[in-house]
Amino acid sequence: MSTLLLADQHARMLKNGKANAERMADDGNTQDFWPVVKLFCPWGAATWLLSELDPEDEDIAFGLCDLGFGCPELGSVRLSELAAVRGPAGLTIERDRHFKPTKSLTAYAAEASDKGRIVA
Repeated sequence: MSTLLLADQHARMLKNGKANAERMADDGNTQDFWPVVKLFCPWGAATWLLSELDPEDEDIAFGLCDLGFGCPELGSVRLSELAAVRGPAGLTIERDRHFKPTKSLTAYAAEASDKGRIVA
């Protein structure tokens, strides 16, 4: 399990990932979940709103990824790679302990596309 996620976040994201894997197998559609966790880069503009874990590889998370270059997009990220990132003075990617989602992942993505960044 990633050090970036709390146990309950990991469980919810894995449940979401399993649900969407089953839905994809059944009818080719997926559910639009609300983000479970917000990760951010304290020394830059990168932000991730994540909603699911791949049930076949729990190191892969799906969500809205914004590296701070003005083009946020829905996609996957490897949590171990985020956990390995080191910034100035040894800073690491952090979990926003105060994040409370207010809408679905695609709603965040639509707003981010319009603004050129995640607004959360």
